[in-house]
Amino acid sequence: MIHKNFTLNNTSFNSEKELLAYAMDLPEEVRSFLEEWFHKDAFVVVQTSGSTGIPKSIQLKKEYMINSAIATGEFFNIRENTTALLCLSVNYIAGKMMLVRALVLGWNLDIVAPVSNPLLQVDKEYDFTAMVPLQLQNSLNNLHKVKKLIVGGGVVDNSLLNKIQKINTQIFATYGMTETITHIAVKQLNHVKETPNFYKVLPNVIIYKDRRNCLVIKASKVAKELIITNDVVQLISEKQFEWLGRYDNVINSGGIKLHPEKIEKKLDAIINERFFVAGVFDVKLGEKLILVIEGTIFEKEELEENILNLSLLNKFEIPKEIYFVNHFIETETKKIQRKKTLDLIGL
Repeated sequence: MIHKNFTLNNTSFNSEKELLAYAMDLPEEVRSFLEEWFHKDAFVVVQTSGSTGIPKSIQLKKEYMINSAIATGEFFNIRENTTALLCLSVNYIAGKMMLVRALVLGWNLDIVAPVSNPLLQVDKEYDFTAMVPLQLQNSLNNLHKVKKLIVGGGVVDNSLLNKIQKINTQIFATYGMTETITHIAVKQLNHVKETPNFYKVLPNVIIYKDRRNCLVIKASKVAKELIITNDVVQLISEKQFEWLGRYDNVINSGGIKLHPEKIEKKLDAIINERFFVAGVFDVKLGEKLILVIEGTIFEKEELEENILNLSLLNKFEIPKEIYFVNHFIETETKKIQRKKTLDLIGL
């Protein structure tokens, strides 16, 4: 199960035994996963992130993980001898799959600690890597070291999106989850020729909507069952979709359905701190729209005025209240836990 061209930190291996012996000096999470990967079991146990629910352990077939690796290689045209950097935690599926891709496709993979600015640690160039938005934000001055980069685990906001437009690195947002073995769709974020820009599904993936307008995924190469998501989408074609937001986040305010993620994208133009909008109980409206900002209270009246004057927002998208929280509650992968954060302010 090791490609003949695979190397790890500039070291090649003639057998699984050699690789596992070498892994004894690697971080525990890397060593543990490699031992599980070469174990006789046909599956690995993976922890979900817990960003939209309680974290849980699920089993993923190794066969499906191999299929996912091959699909990524074909989509991005990154095959054997690709130089790649692993800078994500191997405790989660995104980090595990960087290792699997390298093993299956024959990459020359280097591993660095999953810190917020991973490219500071390296002095060479890479064909491919994967990051979360925070790592991308902190690596802007060093992105010349990477040719292609995928970013997942969170939304790339408008401010960051603007900053990457003149960067030579090809940067792609990914759509997926642990159950789909990372991404099943990709959207290019810079050097885009087609506008508007939508997610495009990988080969062997079929998509449609259920009665809630949520995405349903049939990807028999990476998942045995249909995957019914809570992601509200607009289907552009059989192969393209626009992500609108989470069904569980939809706010019904006086009969008007509001998608927080769409409103947040508009508010991003005038708010520099981390924030989110949510719906809370209201006697008259059923739910009212509120804005929650991370940090101490600052120029609240000025912010309220700027929101009222923001032409991108319609009258239903203007928050009724603004709250401030010192620190958002996050998952281990740094995703905001909205409901738990709302509990901090008694909402």
